[in-house]
Amino acid sequence: MVGKIMRLALLALAISACGAASPDIPMTRDRCEAQAGFVFVPAGEFIAGSDRTERDYGYAISAQAIAATPDTIAQAEQRLRERRWFEFEGDRRREFSEAFCLQANLVTQQDYAEFVAATGHRLPGITAVEYQEQGFLVHPYEEVVPYLWRDDSFPSGQAHHPVVLVSYDDALAYAEWRGEQDAVSYRLPTAAEWEKAARSDDGRYFPWGSDWQDEATHWAESDPYGTSEIAQYPLSQSPYGAEDMAGNVFEYTSTLRSRQGDQATVMKGCSWDDLPGFCRAAYEHTRPVDSRHILFGFRLVIAATSP
Repeated sequence: MVGKIMRLALLALAISACGAASPDIPMTRDRCEAQAGFVFVPAGEFIAGSDRTERDYGYAISAQAIAATPDTIAQAEQRLRERRWFEFEGDRRREFSEAFCLQANLVTQQDYAEFVAATGHRLPGITAVEYQEQGFLVHPYEEVVPYLWRDDSFPSGQAHHPVVLVSYDDALAYAEWRGEQDAVSYRLPTAAEWEKAARSDDGRYFPWGSDWQDEATHWAESDPYGTSEIAQYPLSQSPYGAEDMAGNVFEYTSTLRSRQGDQATVMKGCSWDDLPGFCRAAYEHTRPVDSRHILFGFRLVIAATSP
């Protein structure tokens, strides 16, 4: 009997050592701030989604950005409404999130280059044929070419721009590698975490408040045409200190949904070619997990199971 008990005890220890029963470790401010480049988002309720008033505002400011006279603004707004861009955000509601630790900046081309050099992972990029097969072209392939890596290096002058032309799985591979370097477990934020980090707990539409400001972020009327360096728009810093929480690039989240029978990731934020209504924290859309585009980037969260 003693021998059997001893064997069971040793088995339990072995299982524990392998991490099979390791509980989540609550995130604390001290634990988060010990990791350079991350910001702490406390536990608590926040307002997610949007109501009719907010969606109408999104259509209105978007139309005003692309038209000049009352008649053309009205026509532009009608076209946007017909496309129902903002009708899939979920009703305005209160949600609760546990505390989490979010990367302050988007992963940059330089960050990703270190990963590629260390692992031999595929370079960011996409062929013309693959790009056509994706179906959501938005930009002709000629506009993709300047973002293609050459000689194992990112485009000149883009070291501090967000990395683009990477897939959801590429982002996960980067997270795993960086976790090994930092002795921390990383993951992508959930859509709810991203939204809370962008708009805080008071229901504001944008990181800076609920009134659109042309100069607040990198959007369709900004210079340069294309991605910009990270952290160049102070008003796009969220109340918790995360940069570029509107504009520059859309961001992959870990929230997955079915999209036309395929697995898709929920994208949050807006990109450098978007209209103002898309830059609200409530806005979201989905893209297949194997997507690669010049509008898509990502940032990380420290996983709750990290030591």
